[in-house]
Amino acid sequence: MLRIVILGTGNLAKHLYDAFITTKDVDVLQVVGRNREDLQQFSEYATISNDFDAIAEADVYLVAVKDDAISEVSKYLSNKKGLVAHTSGAMCLNAIQTTNKGVFYPLQTFTKGIAVDFSNIPICIEAEEKDSLESLRTLATSISENVHHIDSDQRKKLHLAAVFVNNFTNYLYHVGEELCLEEGLSFELLKPLILETANKVQIMSPIEAQTGPARRNDLKSMGNHLELLNKEEHITLYKLLSQAIKQAHEEEL
Repeated sequence: MLRIVILGTGNLAKHLYDAFITTKDVDVLQVVGRNREDLQQFSEYATISNDFDAIAEADVYLVAVKDDAISEVSKYLSNKKGLVAHTSGAMCLNAIQTTNKGVFYPLQTFTKGIAVDFSNIPICIEAEEKDSLESLRTLATSISENVHHIDSDQRKKLHLAAVFVNNFTNYLYHVGEELCLEEGLSFELLKPLILETANKVQIMSPIEAQTGPARRNDLKSMGNHLELLNKEEHITLYKLLSQAIKQAHEEEL
């Protein structure tokens, strides 16, 4: 059984805690964070502490904090024998300030109060030492059937791709919702379209699934759309995305 300590009390820390306490292969010894109130949500199955100088001895330390804090937090673990791994997609392996270092990156969006099924979530692992990599693999396979050894350069590009398909797409959902509300329409009307688009990319390449006025170079429709937009940032987005789609399909137009 792997003994782990989770450092951090945010969304990812809580989701990891919830996943690990359901498996017999992992013992969550302790959760460490600065906020006493946030720590209480971890108290049922683990010891909690806001003292970074009193971190328990463990096999693996998961640093689940914001990217800018990874290096500083990992310094508190410099005298520990266990493997120290951060959970960031954007930061390299060397963000950890210890000798025995690794990365344990679950590729998913996490929101407070919304449960996720870890069994299908890709978990990207990296470590310099073979034994450390195997420890991370054991930890990852205890909750997921989708585990990959991915190095720092690959993971950074993967995280960038995730920003495009998740964060940027979600913002576009927000724009779509605003446009609906301006006319007293429900965002619910767009949800079947959103689901159908998501389903398409499960069976074909996104480039093949592309539809719409920019894909057809329908200048009249695009002009009409631009006249309906009243926010400069929305106009800029519409033009940029339409131009990018047109360029991606220019050989077909």
